[in-house]
Amino acid sequence: MQEAFSELLTYYQTIYDLGKAAAVLNWDRETYMPRGGTRARADQLSTLARLIHERVTSPKMGELLEKVLPWAREQGEDSFEYGVVRLLKRRYDRQVKVPADLVEAMSRAASKGHETWLLARKEKNFAPFAPALEELVRLRKDYADALGWEERRYDALLDQVEPGITSRWLDQFFAELREGLVPLVQAVSERRDRVKDDVLHQHWPEDKQWQLTLQAVEAIGYDLSRGRQDRSVHPFTTAFSPDDVRITTRVDEHFFSAAFFASLHEAGHALYGQGIPQKFYRTPLDGGSSGGVHESQSRMWENVVGRSLAFWEFFFPKLKEMFPSQTEGVTVEDWYRAVNKSQPSLIRVEADELTYNLHIMVRYELEQDLFADRLQVKDLPEAWNEKMKSYLGITPPDDLEGVLQDIHWSGGGFGSFPSYALGNVIAGQIWETVKEAQPGIEEEMRRGLFGTLLQWTREKIHRHGAQYDPLDLVQRATGKPLSTEPYLSYIRQKFSHLYGL
Repeated sequence: MQEAFSELLTYYQTIYDLGKAAAVLNWDRETYMPRGGTRARADQLSTLARLIHERVTSPKMGELLEKVLPWAREQGEDSFEYGVVRLLKRRYDRQVKVPADLVEAMSRAASKGHETWLLARKEKNFAPFAPALEELVRLRKDYADALGWEERRYDALLDQVEPGITSRWLDQFFAELREGLVPLVQAVSERRDRVKDDVLHQHWPEDKQWQLTLQAVEAIGYDLSRGRQDRSVHPFTTAFSPDDVRITTRVDEHFFSAAFFASLHEAGHALYGQGIPQKFYRTPLDGGSSGGVHESQSRMWENVVGRSLAFWEFFFPKLKEMFPSQTEGVTVEDWYRAVNKSQPSLIRVEADELTYNLHIMVRYELEQDLFADRLQVKDLPEAWNEKMKSYLGITPPDDLEGVLQDIHWSGGGFGSFPSYALGNVIAGQIWETVKEAQPGIEEEMRRGLFGTLLQWTREKIHRHGAQYDPLDLVQRATGKPLSTEPYLSYIRQKFSHLYGL
């Protein structure tokens, strides 16, 4: 059986390599590829998608899995062998239901969708993107139907990103967040003028911002000998192996927070990728537990750490050295309050920590309506604006700052937005657990020491890779089932202090 397992691993390694080759092509498309390469890149990616699908669903894969599954179970649910076989069996059982032509069509539609999304963004107009998005939604509905679902079609897509989590579970999750956050958002909005952030809105030269972001991500532990930072329209992280995990950011010379906190966010993802054990390389365990667990790492480093007073007591002198004129007369307390100012905003990736989850609720509800056939693609801009008005009290002036702002739908990435809210909540529970175990952690951060937090996440989260599903992993890491209360307690305490509630 050990020989059969080794044969399975060897067979999978080709799938792994093809997937990483596709990731390199996607990274290049988002960073350096000239626009003229779009058609050829679509061909390349669709070919890889078909080859991966054919190998994942081949009779040989099915035979090997059936042969080793009973033996892998005997090794124990925490074993490397069972983890590998469990994940491959889950993927095989799903993908064998999906026609190869549909997989190839989705890949081509994603390439076309990305191209037309970029053009629509330039025009600040949803209309040029609508036909491509209609095709993406249609294909994803076909995909969900091929996978199969019980209560809602959306669950088939959600399970790809958050194994074990359903729409019914998320409805309750978001209800708890809504109940806890909306009154706090309203209370803060009544005292909005108590916190000023004018200092963030001045000229911050791009080259110096770039240098500062690199200092920040290195300070928290991102290893630039095994990674790099580049520019893209929408910040993202991609891992080609634990020794090559890359991040991107975007720089706004007139708003400091855009690049700095995007870099910290993506570095949080990258720390997860660089923390995957070498043993998992070229196996299905080389990855995160779920989108939500991944977001817990990025949101924790961006917000819980990066927007904390302790962090800025360490990093503020570096900021003042790099930008002496912009920070003249500004104290560290002034700066801490500025980077935490809460007010309704249009752009999700630039939203403050308090209102961020309301942006996710907008997208979650729209996706649910799209896949339940309650909403048509052509009506998305109006529906988007109505929900923004309902949740945040503001209406986008154009589609660029509204329905076109996120990259996810342009590639058919439906079902992934809930992961951001899950990430916030998981991060809150992790932070509560770490503080209880390490009461001096904030004092360490004031001195620029982030190793205790990084080591905790390495031990409790990163080293498990994709071994466990998200709710199971959170239970194992924190000793408690996932709950919204630690996060809500954290956010109430922080913003009550900031706004004198």
